[in-house]
Amino acid sequence: MQIGMVGLGRMGGNMSERLRAAGHEVVGFDNDPAKSDVADLKALVDALAAPRAVWVMVPHGSPTTATVHALAELLSPGDVVIDGGNSRWTDDLEHANHLGDRGIGFVDVGVSGGVWGRTNGYALMVGGADPDVERLMPIFTALKPEGEFGFVHAGGVGAGHFTKMVHNGIEYGLMQAYAEGYELLAASDVVTDVPAVIKSWRKGTVIQSWLLDLLDRALEADDDLSELRGYAQDSGEGRWTVEAAINHAVPLPVITAALFARFGSRQDDSPAMKVIAALRNQFGGHAVTSAAGSVEKGADAPGADVTPPVG
Repeated sequence: MQIGMVGLGRMGGNMSERLRAAGHEVVGFDNDPAKSDVADLKALVDALAAPRAVWVMVPHGSPTTATVHALAELLSPGDVVIDGGNSRWTDDLEHANHLGDRGIGFVDVGVSGGVWGRTNGYALMVGGADPDVERLMPIFTALKPEGEFGFVHAGGVGAGHFTKMVHNGIEYGLMQAYAEGYELLAASDVVTDVPAVIKSWRKGTVIQSWLLDLLDRALEADDDLSELRGYAQDSGEGRWTVEAAINHAVPLPVITAALFARFGSRQDDSPAMKVIAALRNQFGGHAVTSAAGSVEKGADAPGADVTPPVG
């Protein structure tokens, strides 16, 4: 097949190379002229034979919306746009309606695989109309891992990104569980070789996974992770997963806690923990550490004359 690829960063660029290796023709456009095959979106559309297929791989939100709207003015009825970024599934419905008014199809694809996808293949979670998805199957087949797994047509428009949203929420929970287990091992006086423990778990255990393999790889490069700062961003999909759970009254305590743990990682000195320290000092006379770093004993703390409730 012939396909246009908009966005040639870490994901879009590697996906384009995997498609080319499978024999497909990819015409790429990126804001970086050094990466592009064409000068602009119009030139990309002009380089494709009708009916055209254009894959959008740019950051979610306004960049994706702007690209979809620009393509809507350039493409023709019968063409199809694929959004493979991490868009919110509700945006998919708006994009599909905007393009559908012009007779242009829309398919949303949740893509997992990261920088390893070019070699190992990408897991694809697809939403869209049956004819559009069927037409694009040669592209999906080239991108997915070999074998029967790694691809699902999850439903209509929005189903692909909704599925990827839940996938990423699960990822949050798994990563947090590994992180907490690692911290407990490292804090123990009993375990003397934490990296060796992680490595031993990679085979034959019920918690073996690709994420565990990646943790082992990270520890091989930095055995106590001292070169890293304990700070973790969130892509947005964890938040959307929790919001969807609230809207559907589905309890997600693990995923929600994992999301909040990432928020906590961004605090150098947690305001909530300051309150906890202050309260422990007030009611129990527990020692507290001042902002200057000195340790103060409790008993003479401000507010010590407050009369406790009776009963």
